[in-house]
Amino acid sequence: MSNPIKVLFVAAEADPLIKVGGLGDVSGSLPAALNALSPAEIDGHKIDVRLVLPFHKVLRSKVENPAFLFSFDVPTADQPVKAEAYQINLNGVRTYLIAGKSIDDAPTVYSTDAQLDGYKYIFFSQAILPFIKALNWQPDILHANDWHTALAIYDLAGKQEQNPQLRNIRSVLTVHNLPFMGAGTEAAFDAFGIKPSQYPRVPGWGRKFPLPLGMQKSDRITTVSATYAEEMMTPEFGCGLENLLQVRKKVVSGIVNGLDMEAWDPASDPNIEVNFDASQLSRRDENRKALIREFDLDPDHKIPLLILITRMDPQKGVDIAVEGLRLTADKPWQAILLGTGNLELEQACLLLEEEYPDRVRAAIRYDGALSRRMYAGGDILLMPSRYEPCGIAQMMAMRYGCLPLARATGGLKDTIVDVSTSPDSGTGFLFGPAKPKAFAKALSHALEVYKNQSKWQEIQKRGMAQDFSWKNSALNYVDLYLGLLQKP
Repeated sequence: MSNPIKVLFVAAEADPLIKVGGLGDVSGSLPAALNALSPAEIDGHKIDVRLVLPFHKVLRSKVENPAFLFSFDVPTADQPVKAEAYQINLNGVRTYLIAGKSIDDAPTVYSTDAQLDGYKYIFFSQAILPFIKALNWQPDILHANDWHTALAIYDLAGKQEQNPQLRNIRSVLTVHNLPFMGAGTEAAFDAFGIKPSQYPRVPGWGRKFPLPLGMQKSDRITTVSATYAEEMMTPEFGCGLENLLQVRKKVVSGIVNGLDMEAWDPASDPNIEVNFDASQLSRRDENRKALIREFDLDPDHKIPLLILITRMDPQKGVDIAVEGLRLTADKPWQAILLGTGNLELEQACLLLEEEYPDRVRAAIRYDGALSRRMYAGGDILLMPSRYEPCGIAQMMAMRYGCLPLARATGGLKDTIVDVSTSPDSGTGFLFGPAKPKAFAKALSHALEVYKNQSKWQEIQKRGMAQDFSWKNSALNYVDLYLGLLQKP
């Protein structure tokens, strides 16, 4: 293939322009990592990945002098509505911003008003094909992400038969978090004249939800870890779409997300007390001492410092950690719990601090700089997630010499090698059932291993040596794209 592989990557957010969740990390890093690949690394091919985002209202003051490209029409059930396209450079990636009334009407990237979000993102999805036509640059691959852009694929599939120009475009839909399907968008479906799915494998309740419709029509469905790709096909994790996924099993795969290895580097991180690398673990100890002082905890090095850095949400298993710590109260540990969100879970953490004022600190807030100090100074990161499509905190923790203790689910299972089953290659600790007793058992084992500091440091060094770079993920996506394009 002498011409470049042309990919249009469509998403709701991209760091550092706009980031609300993990999707922002992926959209801000993966297109750049793909474009950075040399032809020698991808069997002589070239790749041209471009990113398209909504021109969110909150971006108007952040984006300086975007280049106006053109206006175009977006079809609706009645008369077409106007959209405008702009261009900027983001992380070295040619990035397009789509503006229009439905996008301007929404004050935030995501709102609590599902109907408002429905109009915004269905307008954005329906704008993609006319935007491509007006751009006069046709991608080989349309790569959509989550429910916000899934209808662009449904639209593509519905028009390919009548439009020969579109027939050669292949589609990829990446599912970052399956439970978020676009509920509440039914009014927008009607307003934009979108026909609901009639496919029997799509549940009746989901036939006007963008995500299942995109999953029905996409040439490939990916998610952000191999284990989560398997879990999505089960009743426990499938959210009612397991039958659809099972029948499309051959096109479903998982590619684990990456980590910005330069942004998360303890050797150069300006937010931590003392910089260090795997050959300087004694310097790491200065970060531990500083964190202990900051939270007025016991400086005794024999007492492991546990950290929890999370969104306070039932998915994250905060309640499992809180109860599991109670079950291990007879063991030596102290803990710092950082996060905000669900009020009941916030209160559970504060109550644990009240019960154990000498060993628990609950910091109920979002604090990015503190999280870095915690990764650099903590001994064990707690990640008892009920499900975790990929997860990134475990990668950050290992990078900083903090060993993760996590539930064996999704990307956690794919990125952590369990010391219990692989003592010579382990990088952390895993447990099975999402139960406090299983968590407590794994924690008790980790605390025993901690007593042998030479063994502990070996595990730290293995974790710090892991290559979680985006380049690995990018190479896997190129394989996926090539497989699609070489398919007759």
